[in-house]
Amino acid sequence: MIRFENVGLRYGMGPEILRNISFHVEPGSFHFLTGPSGAGKTTLLRLLFMALRPTRGLINLFNRDVATVSSTDLPLLRRKVGVVFQDFRLLDHLSTYENVALPLRATEKAEHRYRANVVELLKWVGLGDRMRASPEILSGGEKQRAAIARAVVAQPKLLLADEPTGNVDPAMAKRLLGLFEELNKLGTTVIIATHDVGLMRLSDAPHMILEDGHMHVEN
Repeated sequence: MIRFENVGLRYGMGPEILRNISFHVEPGSFHFLTGPSGAGKTTLLRLLFMALRPTRGLINLFNRDVATVSSTDLPLLRRKVGVVFQDFRLLDHLSTYENVALPLRATEKAEHRYRANVVELLKWVGLGDRMRASPEILSGGEKQRAAIARAVVAQPKLLLADEPTGNVDPAMAKRLLGLFEELNKLGTTVIIATHDVGLMRLSDAPHMILEDGHMHVEN
């Protein structure tokens, strides 16, 4: 599903943030992406979401060379990817329910076909009583859970989560990890970027470790 070959990335004329990154991720696998602050975890996720293009090297996603994907095909390819951003990116003019349902609305499905699933998911992440609330009045942890629900609601082929448990307590972090694992069992490839050692200890998933711009994998 994912293949990086000698990928490097720099911003402008600055030094390379990522250097000679090579790895592959099989469909249906589960990985943690970890490493010290500033190692490039968020940058790597942005490459995987096709929000950035590499300075050099090859990135192949879903059997497509990212460098050759047209602006027309890019949105269609991104629909296969669910993303949990650190800054949540919820739309304040929509309710929590409407934010979570957005990926399904984008596929032009009729609401009656997905409403029950969205409501069930919101209850599962502890937001059953906040469905009609505006994101402006949600706490940081509630926004985090809403962002996670939005990312997983359409059962994407690839889920990218950037510090998804950073604003929740350990009990909720364990519950959310269970959600990611259930999604993985249904066939979604999952990559979670995290500093949370306690979270990683709850799973036997391999660790993709970024350090000094390079990567190595520990099983």
